[in-house]
Amino acid sequence: MATHAYQAESHSLNQNLTSGILFILIGSSSYGMLSTFVKLAYKQNFTTAEVTFSQFIWGALILTILDFFLSKNAQKATSSDIKKLMIAGIPIALTSVLYYLSVQYIDASIGVVLLMQSVWMGIIVEAFQTKRLPSLEKIAAVAFIIFGTLLATKVLGSSNLSIDIRGLVLGILTAMSFSWTLYSTNSVASHLAPVKRSKIMLYGGVIVVLLFTLLTQIGPHYLNLNLVGEEFIRNKAFDPKIFLTYGLIVAIFGTVIPPVMLNKGFPIVGVGLGSILSSVELPVAMCIAFTFLGEVVNPVQWVGVFLILAAIVLMNYKTFLKT
Repeated sequence: MATHAYQAESHSLNQNLTSGILFILIGSSSYGMLSTFVKLAYKQNFTTAEVTFSQFIWGALILTILDFFLSKNAQKATSSDIKKLMIAGIPIALTSVLYYLSVQYIDASIGVVLLMQSVWMGIIVEAFQTKRLPSLEKIAAVAFIIFGTLLATKVLGSSNLSIDIRGLVLGILTAMSFSWTLYSTNSVASHLAPVKRSKIMLYGGVIVVLLFTLLTQIGPHYLNLNLVGEEFIRNKAFDPKIFLTYGLIVAIFGTVIPPVMLNKGFPIVGVGLGSILSSVELPVAMCIAFTFLGEVVNPVQWVGVFLILAAIVLMNYKTFLKT
């Protein structure tokens, strides 16, 4: 009897682990598709403001509906929780805005490589918080990531470098904002249900993208208010078609599937394995960009991607083994 009970328990644990792995792979792969969808939206003459605003409106609406049905008996958010979560939504919106601006100037495959710089930025933030130097494994991981990035962005291995400095700067700012996002989502009101937390964060994000839309498109076109640099202004009428096309697609793959899947998967598989699995976002993004945008990724770039993935494994393998 004891043997049967052990086998049943082991089978249940394996099923849970498999489910957790699938949740993280689905969530991370969804993130990897975003840059390609945004580039396709740009080809249809939609603007960054239109894409981000429609994404966050759809995302907030869908998560509000999901929260109503899935979290009826869940713990209620206090006014303090709501305030903290809405503030935590600021870097989520900034990450989207900066990321989508960056891929106006650089390939989608390069944009996601720059986004992955949040890995070593997170190590630096952790060192300041703990007031301790990073371990040798983490220092080696940073070296792998930086060298891999130089290869993957064609800085090394290419005699004819043509990367737009604007896209490069915006990509690095995206990674900084994403580091802030990861810190916020892992530490703020973690006692609440994942869908509820994600919903309230998006409410804060909606305010940011609304302000961005007003400054870069609504204000200049309808009110003749030019309060930001001409580089960011799109003086055209807001196209509502975005809500039924790429706005909905980007919302599903950027603000609905990933947070729900990752919040369900990480508690099951643990941080170590979860971090390794979530790095699938990088090769998925490059393959999707190749398939739908025709972006060519040369062998040297793939070597760079491999080094970045190896660095993520190096950083997390001890935690994974403990789990």
